[in-house]
Amino acid sequence: MRSYVILLITVFVVALPFLFQKKETLSNWRKGDPVLVVITPHNEAVRREFGLAFSKWHEKQYGKPVKIDWRSIGGASEIMRYLEAEYISAFRSYWLEQGKSWPAAGATMMLSAKHSDEPVNKAFRQHDDAKAFTSGVDVLFGGGAYDHGKAAAQGLLVAPWKEGAIPEGLVSTAKGQLLIPKALNGEVWRTDVYYGSALSTFGICYNVDRLADLGIKKPPISWQDLTSPKYYRQIGVADPTKSGSNAKAIEMIIHQQCHIAVAAAGFSKSQITDFERRILTAKLPPGELPPGIPNRYQDAIERGWLNGLNLVRKIAANARYFTISAGKVPIDVSMGDAAAGLVIGFYGRFQAENTRSTDGKQRMIYITPPGGSSVSSDPISLLRGAQNRELALRFMAFVLGEAGQKLLAYRPGTPGGPSRYALRRLPIRRDFYPSPDPYMMAAFKKHEPYLSDKLSAPTVDAYSLAEKFQYNHRWTAKHFRIQRHLIRAMCLDGGHELRLAWEAILKNGGPDKNAEAMKYFEELPKRPTPLTWKSALSMAKKYDKIDYMREWTLFFRETYGKAKNAAEKGKAVREL
Repeated sequence: MRSYVILLITVFVVALPFLFQKKETLSNWRKGDPVLVVITPHNEAVRREFGLAFSKWHEKQYGKPVKIDWRSIGGASEIMRYLEAEYISAFRSYWLEQGKSWPAAGATMMLSAKHSDEPVNKAFRQHDDAKAFTSGVDVLFGGGAYDHGKAAAQGLLVAPWKEGAIPEGLVSTAKGQLLIPKALNGEVWRTDVYYGSALSTFGICYNVDRLADLGIKKPPISWQDLTSPKYYRQIGVADPTKSGSNAKAIEMIIHQQCHIAVAAAGFSKSQITDFERRILTAKLPPGELPPGIPNRYQDAIERGWLNGLNLVRKIAANARYFTISAGKVPIDVSMGDAAAGLVIGFYGRFQAENTRSTDGKQRMIYITPPGGSSVSSDPISLLRGAQNRELALRFMAFVLGEAGQKLLAYRPGTPGGPSRYALRRLPIRRDFYPSPDPYMMAAFKKHEPYLSDKLSAPTVDAYSLAEKFQYNHRWTAKHFRIQRHLIRAMCLDGGHELRLAWEAILKNGGPDKNAEAMKYFEELPKRPTPLTWKSALSMAKKYDKIDYMREWTLFFRETYGKAKNAAEKGKAVREL
């Protein structure tokens, strides 16, 4: 009963801003006017502001308002599963209508680039006509570069513009100055198929009052801070298999530990850049190095990867819960149901703004740990077989252009800004940030008086942050999918046993005084094969997910039990 009441209160609090808002409608829109179908994980505030602004913009530019049919079915993972299912169903029907038999593994062949010689795969990727088949959705808006990259690899996306036909002023100025770079410090921001629409950092949100109640005088500023015993059962985390943004935050924790380990081994930034370039060129099997690169370099990466996993494990041991929605974490933190949580930057900043008191005091604060996050893109893409292609391209141009970027960054009520909600998202366009380039700087000065966040501040300036964090794709990007599964087994499916083991270790003086218990606590599975940085890369290819997840879950529950017993035994011995 108590859980039910809490759930009702949470729903009410989340809905409160929208219940009492003045109703705004597309007053000029009539049945028969254009309708655009957009699928997105973005929250109601983003959908509302972009829906209203795009309709007004379109009416001014093309004479008719537009209604956006928003499809909001959950996080990025749920969206991907939905799109896959819709495309498989639609294309299968089209295939059968041609009088052809559908292969037993037709769905796998269709979506896998590895089956490019198969007729099903070829036919699917050759068609981009809604008359043949369609998912019923025009645009994928938001969700992270990983998910858009996956959708592109599966053939679900098509290039919106051919090379040289991108609308003028969208990704570069007339003089060739880049407004939206293709990549920065290892993170891909746009490709020929998907385009970053905003920038994202990953970090920590915390409740000022809740920290005071717990006697925590210094707020968390690093990922390591969240492992403190003071945060036991106080951290909010989202399931990485359900939330792409939380999976990315976890990747950042691991990636930073790789950097720390490599630096501790004595390798400089320039050496890392040179080594990774040479490894990429050599195209060797995972973990193998070309001549001239010492083995201890790869050893350091793998040591950092293990350190990162164990850091994530300790944070998870302090978790109050794991939710399926990344957006729930900052809400709970702002309400005091959790003291701190892992969060994508714009969720944290939006909720901080949403709960700011009338005197300007912030109940919840978001920070990006120094050196603890890359800057990744939040893309927008055109879906294959879009029924409203021309309208979709206009929407994409609006989002990527100055008008859409103002919605992300401006204060409500400012010229070109949102009408009601400060979205507090980081725009992707270079001309919204300070720059040594006179043109860019002049543009920034024009925007600066209206910005919700001080984009010139080192902790907010996305371009400055991106330059300070080198993202090395080989270290963790290829582990992204398997890491989600590993964290699920290690921290969720074995979560009860994990927290009991951690509690016993803390009661017995902490990790430093429980060597035997920590040995069990930090173990990695030996079945179906010993898990290492290298073996993780081939795990999904060699074994069925159900099989290795079952093995992993059983392993973690067993070893956490041993860790708990060792800590309790140690405590009993000490008390004799």
